Amino acid sequence: MSTLRDVVAVLDALYDPRWAHEWDAVGTVVGDPDAEVRKVLFAVDPVQAVVDEAVAWGADLLVTHHPLFLKGVTSVAATTPKGRVVHTLAAHGVALHTCHTNADSPPLGVSESMALALGLVDVRPLDADPDATDSWTVYVPADAASDVAEAMWAAGAGDIGDYDRAAFMTPGTGRFRPLEGADPAIGSVGSDEAVDEMMLRLVAPRPLRETIRAAMREAHPYEEVAHEVVEMAADVVDRGSGRLGTLPEPMSLAAFAEHVAESLPAHASATRVAGDLDAVVRTVALCGGSGDFLLGAADAAGADVYVTSDLRHHPVSEHRERPGSCAVVDVPHWAAEWTWLPVAARALAERCDDTVETRVSTTVTDPWTHVVPPRSPR
Repeated sequence: MSTLRDVVAVLDALYDPRWAHEWDAVGTVVGDPDAEVRKVLFAVDPVQAVVDEAVAWGADLLVTHHPLFLKGVTSVAATTPKGRVVHTLAAHGVALHTCHTNADSPPLGVSESMALALGLVDVRPLDADPDATDSWTVYVPADAASDVAEAMWAAGAGDIGDYDRAAFMTPGTGRFRPLEGADPAIGSVGSDEAVDEMMLRLVAPRPLRETIRAAMREAHPYEEVAHEVVEMAADVVDRGSGRLGTLPEPMSLAAFAEHVAESLPAHASATRVAGDLDAVVRTVALCGGSGDFLLGAADAAGADVYVTSDLRHHPVSEHRERPGSCAVVDVPHWAAEWTWLPVAARALAERCDDTVETRVSTTVTDPWTHVVPPRSPR
């Protein structure tokens, strides 16, 4: 027998609540931790139609991607839509648990699930895990070590948990010989030099790597700075925003857009395309949900096309004005995130040793119900 506490522990191991954004509201909303869970329904939205589906199926737990409450409330009276959801769930003994932004970035998460649904291969994060860490080793003259450390700290290095300005310094001797064309800060061309140096070691967030490198070089007195940057093992391999992958076979942008539409669940909304329909698509960047914040990352990664949802006029217009920018495909938010449901449902069932039965909701909760075909431009 699995309890709600057992099932939530499995979900938290897959989609750690600590990965959620500060503004988000993830976790269990309704339910007794000791209640037995035999059936789990997965859906994107905790709306009344989905709750009614869960009740009709006899679900003990409803897992949704979107939260029921993102803002504080003073009432859950059944006279309000959200209050009615709570009352219906509680009255029928159905728990509600949410995995939102904590399910966006990890393996088996929303963006990775969308990449798999599109048949991409060699899939990897588009934007590195913001918690990923580098280990830095810098060799610096002893009398300049404090200045270099200060510069690197100011650029974002040296934070460990609840501590900052952390570093380890070891004294030693640096040896070198400047060659013709060098402009040495210490010594002269052609002469062997031995200098009292410090080996400075720090940790730093990986996304700040180049910012920290620039600060280090600016503060360092040497013309050539001996240093090493080593990527430390992450808590979760391949966690990061969006995904980047390749198609098994190249296709035109027009064919790719059709492929995207056919790969996502049926809906009544629109799939929009910005770009030359005859352009060849090989490398695909994507982000499940609202992803205009990764437009620049898609270009920087060399993507031929970027697929996401909720794109606004100005970001796309400015993006497309840049020479060589990738094409863009905008898909319905609900359809993109729905691709996560079967992946999460399967992962939960496997990790619960099939003691729970899982099902993916068939209720379309995309709010858009009809698309008026556009008139051809004159």
